[in-house]
Amino acid sequence: MVVWPDEPYGDGPDEVADVYVPARSASPGTRLPTVVWVHGGGFVGGSKEELTGWFRVLADAGFCVVAPCYTLAPEGTHPTPVRQVMALLEHLAVDPARLHVDPTRLVLAGDSAGAHIAAQAALVVTDEAFARRLGVRATVDPAHLRAAVLCCGIYDVTAMDDPASPMAAFYDAVMWAYAGTRRWRDDATFTSGASLPGHVSAGFPPAFVTVGNADPLAPQTDALVEALRDAGV
Repeated sequence: MVVWPDEPYGDGPDEVADVYVPARSASPGTRLPTVVWVHGGGFVGGSKEELTGWFRVLADAGFCVVAPCYTLAPEGTHPTPVRQVMALLEHLAVDPARLHVDPTRLVLAGDSAGAHIAAQAALVVTDEAFARRLGVRATVDPAHLRAAVLCCGIYDVTAMDDPASPMAAFYDAVMWAYAGTRRWRDDATFTSGASLPGHVSAGFPPAFVTVGNADPLAPQTDALVEALRDAGV
């Protein structure tokens, strides 16, 4: 395995990514289908280092795997991480041969909060109206985004707002941090832009969506999958 740690993709201290390539594919000129995997952590925690073992397994299957850091809430409010993913994709296309990236064969992937960020980034790439709504510029050709892989994600920030839930106080604090306002429920720009099932369309890339059957986020996945199927994705 060949690893480039903390490859800078921007000027900020959080704007670095690890790149994994199988040693057998690291010869000059080789370009591999590239998976950009966004880590989870409830928007306020987590790190790319937590998934190092998984990234090595995935890369060994024949992929270039790019694992970015992004600015966590409350410093990085919505949609900062989505904007950073777009900056990363733009960076990877500048000198793709150096990192064995194929910028025409990209997969956006993530787990938990990272699945939400990856799904939003996929919408930005494939839906100009959504990109304008979010205020994030797409940096890759929609035809080059070949798939999305979304694992155990949250996709609708309003659907989990249940005051009877034992997680209600934690969830409220996380949304406060990510939205940048304590009254996040009243911020229609945030709640609409961060709730994805109502935005997906036929342009969304082919998607693999998974969740554990005992995961409390399973209803979120069910709703997204239904929306994707209804759109013909």
